[in-house]
Amino acid sequence: MVREKDLGHDELVRLARPIADACRRAGAFVIVNHDVAAAVELDADGVHLGFRSMGVAAARAMVGERTLVGCSTHDLQELDRAILEGADYVTFGPVYDTPSKRGLLEPRGETALAEAVARSAVPVIALGGVTAERVAALRATGAAGVACIREILAADDETRAARALASAWEAAR
Repeated sequence: MVREKDLGHDELVRLARPIADACRRAGAFVIVNHDVAAAVELDADGVHLGFRSMGVAAARAMVGERTLVGCSTHDLQELDRAILEGADYVTFGPVYDTPSKRGLLEPRGETALAEAVARSAVPVIALGGVTAERVAALRATGAAGVACIREILAADDETRAARALASAWEAAR
């Protein structure tokens, strides 16, 4: 995912273009966070919408049917709205305490995640406080995947941290 909250549209596109090209060469999806116009300009595989983004239906109208539209959700009402508006997948969280949401959102917990998964017609990605040690519990809820920032970027070796998360996910099958 190309996610840079502090850049304007033009700067984001400039930054993301070589990343998108590299992802395509590697066979990886290109998902742009928040900036729907940038996703269109980059011919991204998807766009991920957050709290301050436009709604799912408006984004869908801009990107068309072939582009994935994902949406951050934090409770069951937001989840229901995102699905009703046509989201292809949702994130749900924070599942655990995480510094980026501290003081904004209380951790939802594994039980709430499992309820979201059971209720959802689209894949649910768990986020918030995700660590390699917690991946098995998250996968046990039925989550389709996990997303994290801190576990990787705060590591001494980002590649090793990403591989540990992927290995934990596979081991939890």
